[in-house]
Amino acid sequence: MKRYGTVVAALASAAVLTAAQQTFAATGQVAVVNFAYSPATLNISRGTTVTWTNGDTDPHTVTSSGSGPLDSPMLNKGDTFSFTFSSAGTFSYYCTVHPTMKGTVVVS
Repeated sequence: MKRYGTVVAALASAAVLTAAQQTFAATGQVAVVNFAYSPATLNISRGTTVTWTNGDTDPHTVTSSGSGPLDSPMLNKGDTFSFTFSSAGTFSYYCTVHPTMKGTVVVS
């Protein structure tokens, strides 16, 4: 009987852990500083919300290269843009104001 109680307790703990993982989404941060995205490549898990923060005095955008989901408004100093990546893949982006600024998010 004691063994049965241990199994039930283990299953209950696993259910609570799973619920907690679903409740608290992961987050990622990208700083926009010195006309660059930092980090230039961000590796995340599916379901992660990434927030870009512009630390430059010049405005910047976060815009998908080709067709893609990223399309921020113009970000002035201190502005942020967030996007939750729900599917796996490699997402390249750039700044429409400064096209040499490039970054990548790799979602697994």
